[in-house]
Amino acid sequence: MGFRLVLGCGSVGQRVVERLSDGHRLLVITEDQRTVETLRDESVPARRGDPTDRSVIADLETPGVIFVAADRTDVNRAALEHARAEFPSSSIVVYMGGNATETDRRECRALADHVVDAEAAMVDQVLAETTTTSAEAAIELRAQLQTIDGRLGVMMHDNPDPDAIASAVALVDIAASVGVDADACYYGEISHQENRAMVNLLDLDLRNLAPDDSLSEYEAFALIDHSRPGVNDQLPDDLHADIVIDHHPPRGPVPGEFVDLREYVGATSTVLTEYLDRFDVPFDSATATALLYGIRVDTNDFTREVSAADFNAASLLWPHVDTTVLRQIEQPTVEGETLETIARAIKNRDQRDSVAVASVGRIGNRDALPQAADQLLAMEGVETTLVFGFMDEMAFLSARSRAGDVDLGETLRDAFDQIGSAGGHADMAGAQLEIGILASADGEREVDSIVSVVEEVIANRFFEAIRTQPGIPVGTYTRTSEWLFTMDEDEETS
Repeated sequence: MGFRLVLGCGSVGQRVVERLSDGHRLLVITEDQRTVETLRDESVPARRGDPTDRSVIADLETPGVIFVAADRTDVNRAALEHARAEFPSSSIVVYMGGNATETDRRECRALADHVVDAEAAMVDQVLAETTTTSAEAAIELRAQLQTIDGRLGVMMHDNPDPDAIASAVALVDIAASVGVDADACYYGEISHQENRAMVNLLDLDLRNLAPDDSLSEYEAFALIDHSRPGVNDQLPDDLHADIVIDHHPPRGPVPGEFVDLREYVGATSTVLTEYLDRFDVPFDSATATALLYGIRVDTNDFTREVSAADFNAASLLWPHVDTTVLRQIEQPTVEGETLETIARAIKNRDQRDSVAVASVGRIGNRDALPQAADQLLAMEGVETTLVFGFMDEMAFLSARSRAGDVDLGETLRDAFDQIGSAGGHADMAGAQLEIGILASADGEREVDSIVSVVEEVIANRFFEAIRTQPGIPVGTYTRTSEWLFTMDEDEETS
């Protein structure tokens, strides 16, 4: 990120510089020679110059943040005009000074990213606007987007949920605001009835990629609501990620030119809402409605892993939300297949103390699994659930918990990372495992026999992993071979 430039250094500017100079690369330009000498004595880089003269800043590298901070309003307004013309991509904070008119305020708001217009609170507000994580991240994101000379592929995880869909659409809007064309892309399908309703009712522009589609038209790639190519998406493992924005805890280092991982927020949609606000992009009604729905789903209506940032994002979005459409999205018709999956989960559950595991067998819609896991969790005496089913040669798993001493994300990673991919949060997680041996099974009876053994493997690995959580008794378990998850045809015939 670029350095901080202070133009003019009046009484307010000097107080802010004292704080900004601690650990930040800084340059102060002011007409007052005594101020220059004082700052230099304190090891703050400063030079004498007229902040209203554009030639004074013409040869500087592009600052990340500019603070216009003379005491006089007319000086600050002129300095702001030149700074914005010289550095169009920089974030500018302007102090109005002590004699601002309504015209001054209107002109400064049109050019500056943030306007400080209250002496009593000016120092704290300037520091908040120039040093917060989201402000710095927005500057870095803008800089990264401006390096893209071509089309940006905004990649969601496979079979995306509302949070991923909304966040991807929002990043497309942000990219457009800086002149970058982008597509919101995903592999797999959007099968959950509420997710389909969201996409259709809001008329969201998404691109569904096939596994063999070429990605050559994209100059750059962004990963949204997940953080590693090839994990829960069908991208090449060695794909270079230019931008990564996620709220899930990563398992290992995350490569990327710009990486924003915020585990403390409840949804990636919260992060993208902040960026829309920071970029001053007008909130489109469809995007705002999708983002609010994404936050509500991932936080279970602000009851699960919610943060102050999620509430703040919701307050920003609410005036732009189409509440009629939002109600339609939240009350879709439940498909019969989903109800059947839930019924099988309840019937087939293996409950050991407060932990319930259920296989629902072959499925046609993997989005029914989290709904079944939620329904099991609503049963009396159940605090942790795992529901899984089989589609093609894959096993898909969905887990939920309301037990305070269970971390499902870590539990599923410990149980299944070696034989598939897994991840998520403490109270909500998922995994997918490739069961290649099913493809080579001879006849329905043999398939059923293999599925029965695989079900035992999955259940036992989960019970074994979760029993290591403190204070969670889950009865007894047996260890079953893992060969089902690794055997190919050559191994089977040998």
